[in-house]
Amino acid sequence: MIQHISAVEAKPPRYFWSSLPRPFFVLAPMANVTDSIFRKVITKYGKPDVFWTEFVSADGLISTGQKRLLPDLKYFAKERPIVAQLFTGNPESMRKAAELVAKLKFDGLDINMGCPDRAVQKQGGGAALMKKPELALEILRAAREGVRSKEDGVNIPVSIKTRIGFNQVDLKWIELLLMQKLPALTVHLRTRKEMSDVPAHWEMMPEIIRLRDEIQADLKPSERTLIIGNGDVETIEKGRELAAKYGCDGIMIGRGIFGKPWLFENVRKGDAKPKSPEQRLKILLEHAKLFEKSYCGKKRIKNFEVMKKHFKAYVSGWDGAKELRAKLMVVESAKDVEKLIRPLL
Repeated sequence: MIQHISAVEAKPPRYFWSSLPRPFFVLAPMANVTDSIFRKVITKYGKPDVFWTEFVSADGLISTGQKRLLPDLKYFAKERPIVAQLFTGNPESMRKAAELVAKLKFDGLDINMGCPDRAVQKQGGGAALMKKPELALEILRAAREGVRSKEDGVNIPVSIKTRIGFNQVDLKWIELLLMQKLPALTVHLRTRKEMSDVPAHWEMMPEIIRLRDEIQADLKPSERTLIIGNGDVETIEKGRELAAKYGCDGIMIGRGIFGKPWLFENVRKGDAKPKSPEQRLKILLEHAKLFEKSYCGKKRIKNFEVMKKHFKAYVSGWDGAKELRAKLMVVESAKDVEKLIRPLL
């Protein structure tokens, strides 16, 4: 059973994790949302302490489909520190994909062990690994082996993102992960079954912190796994309040970034200043143009339709927003977007 599985490795590297402020703020990995272009816009208007890429299939990265997936691992120097997130149910796929992550000079690798998406679980990754703890540790071991660069000896840190259980709260699962002495563990405070249908269980965070300190009592406080809380955090101030109340080291924000690439603008001071409709529309247009230029050329990396989930978030909260949003839902290019928006600026 879970409690009888031993640690994979005694003391993995920490690197950038050791120098982060408290609490620190990180951006969640979201497929077709936190792509390199959206992160570029975010970097310009308000950078988090750590970026995550979109979550990417390790199996796909080592297959004939690698070329199609590599754009998901593109990043810009100003985004550092940046962590690549991979998912798989196959240790060998993870090992080879981790080698690629190391070659691409990422600052860290994160393993997705919590995604509730059925397609991800069908491949044995994401939340499915909570039901197979032995396999989860094999994948962690493979990742740690893969990131040890044979070229320059660099060994980037491997972290994990998970949930508090599959069908029900399972702190034995969290205990197991804490035994691995990870540099960082992100805990989405809901079960797989709960999806996002109930409020996140932030009241469980103190118990997770207590478990961390108990399990890692042989380590100095500065060497213990950093715990990142995730769930229902949409503002910096809310994140600060939760970190202060429940004791986690960092806060991960996901849906709060939709339509607000400036969210982390004043991350060390407080919430970003509200943006006027005109400012929001200018940034929307900038985002759309960058997206089209980077992804919608001859190679057709991504469909322009992906931008429409951003349009819904950018355009809200003022008179006429609903009507403009409806018009944006039928555009086919950045040029169409500009025709609609330019007269309003």
